[in-house]
Amino acid sequence: MTSPSADVPALTSRTEALELDARDPLAPLGEQFELPEGVIYLDGNSLGALPRAAPARLARVLREEWGAELIRSWNTAGWIELPARVGDKIARLIGAGPGEVVAADSTSINLYKVLWAAAGLQRSEAPARRVIVSEDTNFPTDLYVAASLCRELDCRLEALEADALPARLAHGDDVAVLLLTHVNYRTGRMHDLAGLTAAAHACGALAVWDLAHSAGAVPVDLRGAGADFAVGCGYKYLNGGPGAPAFVWAAPRHAASARQPLSGWMGHAAPFRFAAEFEPAAGVARFLCGTPPILAMAALECGVDTVLAAEPLGGMSALRARSLRLTGAFAALVDRRAGAWDLRVVSPREPERRGSQVCLVHDAPGGHAYGVVQALTARGVVGDFRAGEPGPRPSPDILRFGFSPLYTRFVDVWDAVERLAGVMASREYEHERFRRRAAVT
Repeated sequence: MTSPSADVPALTSRTEALELDARDPLAPLGEQFELPEGVIYLDGNSLGALPRAAPARLARVLREEWGAELIRSWNTAGWIELPARVGDKIARLIGAGPGEVVAADSTSINLYKVLWAAAGLQRSEAPARRVIVSEDTNFPTDLYVAASLCRELDCRLEALEADALPARLAHGDDVAVLLLTHVNYRTGRMHDLAGLTAAAHACGALAVWDLAHSAGAVPVDLRGAGADFAVGCGYKYLNGGPGAPAFVWAAPRHAASARQPLSGWMGHAAPFRFAAEFEPAAGVARFLCGTPPILAMAALECGVDTVLAAEPLGGMSALRARSLRLTGAFAALVDRRAGAWDLRVVSPREPERRGSQVCLVHDAPGGHAYGVVQALTARGVVGDFRAGEPGPRPSPDILRFGFSPLYTRFVDVWDAVERLAGVMASREYEHERFRRRAAVT
């Protein structure tokens, strides 16, 4: 068992947790959200909470902009500017500059675009490089997209253990692209973005990063790291709502020459000229494709604004410090009773290697991770479950808890572990109603 660092509060009572919340200068940020009374929400790494500003903003878009102004709102309400405007706000959270990020499409679609672009740059410069290297426990859709691209371009995908990546890149004469998710969705392990980008460049590869589980929770410096392309999700820590648009970033050194496969009218240099031939827009705007979903984009802007509200209080650095204290306190509380519960923390203990989540494994015979999550949800603590995989290197079922540093409190940490104790002591996770799998797990 690893002891928490000195900066992690060793919570000994609920009163102590409440006192920590009362002294926390970031605590008022939680007032930006609507959360149900009595619910402890530890699933912000899957779907962020509802910003209080979003319902009024959407009502205005519906009644005034769409209802009254109709199509004129593309100009009068600035609808046409939303992808770039929201993108500029996201840029402030990920170490990018103005005009370098656009909000558009889904993470999967954007990933296909930037992988195609990166592979295209390599084909023109180093055609012998035909391997995309990734992590074998990367989020499955990233591997699916990469495999699909490899079929189209006659490339090969190599998915390796995380610890094997540096050695592979050290002998990477055939590697075209390194594709990684900054924070692993299953374990919360965080890659060294700058170090692995440098290793990729040292062997002549380009680095593509998926920031789905880090944007809005973990400081990211894409420019400082020298990364090549990045994509990310709008509905997790950015609180943009279910199915919110994603975002895409291209390093300025690539943006003028990179080509993406989906040449849609919004990515044209002059969309309303309606020219017969495609001419890509300047910079990252060429990664746009179709018409932006205005309602979803408006909600996303509200969500991004909740994160930017932390800027006067220290911004992403302050949010990161709070995240580490919350996750560290949760892990420490679980550790105190883990032996009796057959639960084990599998997220990294080292702060520099942990994202904003804590993942547990239930080591009891047969394992009851799904049932534990469902029973805990019935007690008002919402986390989630991720199934393990059989095979030559099997992975266990995971109980996953995401801590949004904007609205998770220390008293939530204490109460969540107390309710987990009740679930484990009663063994209610064995009840049939908690073992029955729903369509979404």
